[in-house]
Amino acid sequence: MRFTIVRDELVKSVNVAFRAISNKVSYPVLENLKLDLTDDGLSIIGSNFEISIKTLIPYTDGDKEIIRNYKKGSALVKGKLFADIIRSMDDEEITFDVIDNNASITDNHSEYRLNCIRPEEYPDLDLEAIGTELVLPREVFHSICDQTAFAASTKEQRPVLTALNLEAASGVLTATATDSARMARKTIDIPQEINFVANVPAKMMVEVDHLMENLPDVSISFSDKKALFKLGKTVVATRLIAGDYPNTKNIVPKLTNFALEVNGADLLKAIARANLLSMDRENVVDLAMSDEGVSISAKSSQVGSAVEKIDNYKFDGSQLKVSFNSEFVSSAIRALNAEDVTIAFVGEMKPFVIKNTSDDSIIQVVTPVRTY
Repeated sequence: MRFTIVRDELVKSVNVAFRAISNKVSYPVLENLKLDLTDDGLSIIGSNFEISIKTLIPYTDGDKEIIRNYKKGSALVKGKLFADIIRSMDDEEITFDVIDNNASITDNHSEYRLNCIRPEEYPDLDLEAIGTELVLPREVFHSICDQTAFAASTKEQRPVLTALNLEAASGVLTATATDSARMARKTIDIPQEINFVANVPAKMMVEVDHLMENLPDVSISFSDKKALFKLGKTVVATRLIAGDYPNTKNIVPKLTNFALEVNGADLLKAIARANLLSMDRENVVDLAMSDEGVSISAKSSQVGSAVEKIDNYKFDGSQLKVSFNSEFVSSAIRALNAEDVTIAFVGEMKPFVIKNTSDDSIIQVVTPVRTY
């Protein structure tokens, strides 16, 4: 295997594939990137079994020659070391040559020689698109990830809660994330004939979102065990999380007794300032509402207390005080991406709803915290 390649194109593609390589791998062979030079060009593959990424560098891009002086073949190279080497090289082109599982990486100034293992030792990866296909514009996919994925659990005790649940039915795609203390839900319109249910790891959805820069859309294929994303010349495959997702359809209260309309930015600032004094209660702050005013407060038995008054608001209902995790509510408000937000309450210890008054496609639910 041999090729001379434009350095910037190689660095860009290696950076993409390397995102799939974990710091801790179950199989040492997965520390490697697999390079395959075929009729289509140079494909670079990285995987940790949970996620696999394959990206292709073509021989030419319009009139620009990217790969020349080549001999087709395959090779495995240590992912981190290979990435560090090519990033450090200065010339416009890099030459990669493999003879008897010994690789040389050279330009006009540098020469590196690496021991390789046989490419046949790399596992076969399922990177074929099968099952139900859905194409989403980039801005729609980004809104799904940005407005829901943060609410998924990061703890592995209940793996299904680390997923973003995607359900397509009757012309609507519903994306739901919950860690059991909060929930984020986003709906978008899709073609009527598309139907599926999939638990996609939330962190993988975010990873794909990061890879979508400058691309118009993403094509997603869902099968029983995997989701596969096509991003231009890059393919990302991830395993689905097994198990039944919790029934969240009835979490959003149908009737509420209190409603607070407030500027989102003002509320975020008040929460952040009050939260400085919440260290004793793990980021818990209190929201007090009545005809006399609205305030955010926090206290520490060791340090003191803080009270932040909200000046511009509209409150419907009698007096109410609710305690909540400041990070949960702040994340929910930011996800709405709205100037004004509405927070609707049933009662002191019932889950409350945070929504954008002008966009009913996104809804956030947070469970209050009991304080004594």
